[in-house]
Amino acid sequence: MALHPKVIDLSLDRIKNLLERLGNPERQLPPTIHVAGTNGKGSLIAFLRAILEAAGHSVHVYISPHLIRFNERIRLAGKLIDDDLLSNVLAECEKLNEGKPITYFEITTAAAFLAFSRADADVLLLETGLGGRLDATNVIDNPALTIITPVSLDHQQFLGNTLKEIITEKIGIVKSGAPCLSAKQERREEKFFCKLVKEAGASLAIEGKDWSVRKSGKGMAFDSNLIGVKKSRDFPVPALSGSHQLRNAGLAIAAIERLPGFDIPDSAIALGLKSANWPARLQRLTTGPLIDKMPDGWELWLDGGHNGAAGKMISKHARSWRDKPLHMIFGMLNSKNPGDFLGHLEGRLGLFRGIAIPGEENTLSAQEVTAVALSLRMDGAFAGSVEAALDDIIKQKKVARIIIAGSLYLAGNILKENG
Repeated sequence: MALHPKVIDLSLDRIKNLLERLGNPERQLPPTIHVAGTNGKGSLIAFLRAILEAAGHSVHVYISPHLIRFNERIRLAGKLIDDDLLSNVLAECEKLNEGKPITYFEITTAAAFLAFSRADADVLLLETGLGGRLDATNVIDNPALTIITPVSLDHQQFLGNTLKEIITEKIGIVKSGAPCLSAKQERREEKFFCKLVKEAGASLAIEGKDWSVRKSGKGMAFDSNLIGVKKSRDFPVPALSGSHQLRNAGLAIAAIERLPGFDIPDSAIALGLKSANWPARLQRLTTGPLIDKMPDGWELWLDGGHNGAAGKMISKHARSWRDKPLHMIFGMLNSKNPGDFLGHLEGRLGLFRGIAIPGEENTLSAQEVTAVALSLRMDGAFAGSVEAALDDIIKQKKVARIIIAGSLYLAGNILKENG
């Protein structure tokens, strides 16, 4: 059944009306950490959840999109929502919505709030779906903390064509009286960013001024003056792969320090950093049919990043992979620009094989993504499937790494078969 003529229609009116009919479950939630930004939201939430749970706290989590099953979006006190409960809260929302137009994300967000309001937890980690100001999650009037991860160009058709416009949308989650933490933003827009947070009535702590992270021996050092005293503490390297995860881990530690009403020991922070798990973010695959195809010594990696910032991150990480050639299997949705992503990888890849995302009607064709790679002077060709692309690459014989990238939808498809 069609809920709304548009898949995305940014507005708060519809969800607010439904939540009122449901008895306003969004007002009956535990202390909430609301997260917006372009990249790093999921990794940040994975670190926060792992740290809080290591300290003995029960944690609700709301994320999007899912990789394999919708249930991944809603975690109640540490456990994924079960099918029966999910079905029941969705049915309740559908009944009280009375057939009025509402988007898929709006009604499922309302269902999540309903489920969260009926289960005990110490904290809720809440990820925005798209933007912030008009995102369906932005009905929390008094968050305990808001966090903005790095903001870059993405979803311009909904959020605006300039970085200033997109920043304005993201900062829409910031609330008066609730502390705000931010990753370091683009230098040319930092003053504008800080001005908007101040106008929203929130105190701001920002990476690079109030805290920073750096490699230290075999671990990482976290330097801060968040509580008025300058100090440096050592923590283990985070479990998630990629040098950018040090910054995500630092943002998580800063958030834990500024979270009102919680006193988390460094031992729990260390344990959380070492145990955090977040699939399809520079994830090395180790089992499944694709791995069975791989010759000895080869590696297969997966990343769901889909914008310019994600391409830049992979390019930067590739510098630490110089011991083996790096090949790429790539697929992307037709709402994205492959050039934004692939432009950062010019000169860094061996072979490029473009594919269409299996089972996804909104995919770019294998020929379309390959044409972009060829325009960047990559050694590109298209393939009919991931398996065919893999077979073609491993014919090269020389031991190498292969990364499958370009879309969370593609990553979910891969994990379903090889996770």
